[in-house]
Amino acid sequence: MHPCQHSEKDAKHAGHAALLNAPAIEPLRLVGNENVADLIDNCFSHSGFNGRKLAEGAKLYARMLEADATVALTVAGAMTPIGIGGVICSLIERGFVDFIISTGANLYHDLHLAYAFPMVQGSANVDDNALADEGVARIFDVFIGEEDTLMATDNKVLELIQGFDLTKPFSTARLHHHMGKMLWEKSPHPEKSMVAAAAKFDVPIYTSSPGDSSIGMNLIVPHLFDKPVMLNPVLDVIETAAIVRDADINGVVEIGGGSPKNFYLQTQPTLHQILMDRSKGGHDYFLQLTTDAPHWGGLSGATPSEARSWGKIKDAYVNNVVVYSCASITFPLIAQYVLVRSKTRRHRRLFTCLEEMTEGLRKAANESRKRNG
Repeated sequence: MHPCQHSEKDAKHAGHAALLNAPAIEPLRLVGNENVADLIDNCFSHSGFNGRKLAEGAKLYARMLEADATVALTVAGAMTPIGIGGVICSLIERGFVDFIISTGANLYHDLHLAYAFPMVQGSANVDDNALADEGVARIFDVFIGEEDTLMATDNKVLELIQGFDLTKPFSTARLHHHMGKMLWEKSPHPEKSMVAAAAKFDVPIYTSSPGDSSIGMNLIVPHLFDKPVMLNPVLDVIETAAIVRDADINGVVEIGGGSPKNFYLQTQPTLHQILMDRSKGGHDYFLQLTTDAPHWGGLSGATPSEARSWGKIKDAYVNNVVVYSCASITFPLIAQYVLVRSKTRRHRRLFTCLEEMTEGLRKAANESRKRNG
């Protein structure tokens, strides 16, 4: 045999051996792994498909916390109507979430819980004409009363914004922080509200599309009948970019996708593309829990490697995990994992630093403009 053929055969054998030099798949043993964190470490981690991805995501979140990253949580979909706000409260209390970007709907439905307004388990197999006639709204298998919950919450929104100056330009974080503080004073169960928990620990909550929710809908009342409401979404863009710029390490846990997903990711192009600030270069950690596939071309399915091409993620493959499954299942499991495995962190209380961080962003942007003509 020719020497070249020997070397090719040896190389092929070495490559084959290297590929199979990995943990073996064995029957999963549930006995002894009754704890959720143990189940993830000792079963899901040694499995495949999205079971293994879930374990990778849980460990990525733990690494994010160990690295002391500034952690954003983005929340799309109907999460608070199924009680996920309680999971978020636990993460906030332990210092595992530093700021939040959410749909306004999740914040609105969170308020029902603080006031004990009915939001109950229903059924997806129902006549929606009959529900409408009875004044009951449906979110898949959750029933919400129109008068005793939705309209009652509308009245509470108007109460909660009392004392907040709507006539001066403000970001959604400032409005939500005020509402959260008022929940501790006015609602019977503030401990059930993620909005209240965020205010207690000075975790800013942003809504990327503030007009697209019942909170935004209720703001038309003072706008029409009192004075113009000066809600300015541009301030949200500035403040979130300032938070990211100020952080040493940035990471995100994304529940679903939608507008909250991109609103967080766009902070990096805001810095380097718009403000010509070269201090970052992409987010360091990225974890997404989604059911959306990338091949439809939708934002929610856009992969972290695709985000790398936009400068939103630091590396196309490292410290990025996407778990393709329903977040109603995966998020509580991953949250419980870090609550068991990770040490409590200091509360960054970013809300109290917004002015300082924003001013730092402004000065850096001004210097960059001078350098670049």
